Amino acid sequence: MISALKGMKDLYDEEARLYERVIKTCESVAKNYGFSFINVPHLEQSSLFKRSVGQSSDIVGKEMYEFTDKANNEVCLRPEGTAGVVRAYIEHKFDKSSPIKKWYYHGSMFRYERPQKGRLREFHQFGVESFGVQSVYEDISLIMMLVNIFDKLEIKTKLKINSLGCPECIKTFKEKLISFLNSKQGFCEDCLRRKELNPIRVLDCKQEHCQTLLKNCPTIRENLCSSCKIDFELLCEQLKAQGVEFIIDDRLVRGLDYYSKTAFEFESDEIGAKSAVAGGGRYDLLIESLGGKSGFGIGFAIGIERLMEILKQKETCSKREGIYLCALDEIYIKDLLNIANKLRKTHKVLLSYEAKKLAKHLNQADTNKLEIFLCMGENEAKNQSLFYKNLQTKEEKNILISNLKEEL
Repeated sequence: MISALKGMKDLYDEEARLYERVIKTCESVAKNYGFSFINVPHLEQSSLFKRSVGQSSDIVGKEMYEFTDKANNEVCLRPEGTAGVVRAYIEHKFDKSSPIKKWYYHGSMFRYERPQKGRLREFHQFGVESFGVQSVYEDISLIMMLVNIFDKLEIKTKLKINSLGCPECIKTFKEKLISFLNSKQGFCEDCLRRKELNPIRVLDCKQEHCQTLLKNCPTIRENLCSSCKIDFELLCEQLKAQGVEFIIDDRLVRGLDYYSKTAFEFESDEIGAKSAVAGGGRYDLLIESLGGKSGFGIGFAIGIERLMEILKQKETCSKREGIYLCALDEIYIKDLLNIANKLRKTHKVLLSYEAKKLAKHLNQADTNKLEIFLCMGENEAKNQSLFYKNLQTKEEKNILISNLKEEL
């Protein structure tokens, strides 16, 4: 038997339904904010991610599915969505002809890391990217979009925000941070590597010992220029005005090198320990660094598997939906086919073509998590009725076929 690769998973039945629910919810909210769909390739040149995500990130350093193809091109399965969308924006010259574009995307991403709950080697994200808008009000809108998505899915989250400043702010901060880091000893190997490539990423380390060493380190917010400070204050003011609760986290730098100014992350503790379920920020410098015209960009990505895990736990009582229609004798199946065709105009209906004992039919309906059980036997056929059972409430009765629409 050939099995799926480690960390790569089939989605079917309940998980496929949850996946579809998350995607449809995200799409409906994104469309309401004026975003349209874009689909970019799963396979890109490796240089795209090395230049955008950054050599200091764990993605480039450890996790990329990178290989040489038959034409000796260095290619990579996409580890995240933003770089590919920015590449498309530049390649199709929108940066020059129509700089304001608002897109959403969804699909598979790939990272070679240790598989664990809510984290796979092939995983799925829903993301949005907004180009050409400089105003901090766009930052607020994207955060509100996420708030709306989580409200619709009934998922409780906590929002963390920070400002990473502009190049001038970052330059001043880096000098102070490097001086601080050089005064400490005992950082992990990853932090020592990051210190040389991009010292800001040291703040993102998850090692408890490294976080202890970072106590009292300089913060980016202390080094913001007047323009960045005004933008961040407006962001906080407007989030409060919209009733959005948040925490300012001075060590929130996100896991990628391309962020500047606003950075944000949504956490949920509904799958046990606190886990990030979505995050994003502004990346005004990325477009030009990938060869485009200088411009503005901001986006976010949602971890679909994380949301599915939360929704799955919320549905442990297994919300039932749909109708199971069956017969105790094959001679009644033709009649049931006509009934099924009428019901399917307004209901989800699973029609069994086999004649089985009542208990086996009930078991089949239960396995498929259907709500309503309808069955025809000899007595029901004589009376032009169906045996009805609500598998959620356990209510039982006989319903005349002529009254079926009203009864359901």
